[in-house]
Amino acid sequence: MTLKAIIFDVDGTLADTEDAHRIAFNQAFAENGLDWNWDVALYDKLLKVTGGKERIKYYVQDWLPDFRKPDDYEGFVKHLHVVKTGHYTAMLRDGKIPLRPGIRQLINDARQAGLRLAIATTTSPENVSALLEVGLGKDWASKFATNGCGDIVPQKKPAPDIYNWVLNELKLAPQDCIALEDSNNGLRSSLAAGIKTYITTNPYTCKQDFTGATAVFEDLSDLPRFYSLIGLRA
Repeated sequence: MTLKAIIFDVDGTLADTEDAHRIAFNQAFAENGLDWNWDVALYDKLLKVTGGKERIKYYVQDWLPDFRKPDDYEGFVKHLHVVKTGHYTAMLRDGKIPLRPGIRQLINDARQAGLRLAIATTTSPENVSALLEVGLGKDWASKFATNGCGDIVPQKKPAPDIYNWVLNELKLAPQDCIALEDSNNGLRSSLAAGIKTYITTNPYTCKQDFTGATAVFEDLSDLPRFYSLIGLRA
């Protein structure tokens, strides 16, 4: 069947964002008087859980068993995440997190070839907008047929919910699409939705298990090779 759409993950796929997220979390913790510090080794473990609010809860549950939760624990977590998002988007707007190699060209070439583009991510709409406004311009949203972000579905990756939502919005079958992911959680999510998936690794995910992926790349600096695999004539 002819390829009709490419569905993109965001964090780690469109840009190497994960360390910026880590730094922003630490800034939010310090700003709220918490002595928490997520170093690279710890954050690598925390990344097994998708979603920023979910990651905070996972950290408290598994690393801070004696932490006395405030009465409004949900509100406490949401506030930390809002502050963290502010620090993260400031880094984005300062141009500190560029798109990964080949991404801008792939988006342009795919659109010229008549393919539809979509986003399937657990990150917040604010984070997606801040990243892509810098990377693709203020009209970035016009380049995508639909954007599945944040809490739009109840179950985050590795559940297939976000991909199923995007497929429904596109009104396409899984075999009409490919997904571009960077992590095992993302791969499990897209495969569970029946979508052929390609992986671009990053320093946090390069040692993960990508069994089931159609192909694994360090990045998309060699676009002709990628195009030959997906059948795109640029």
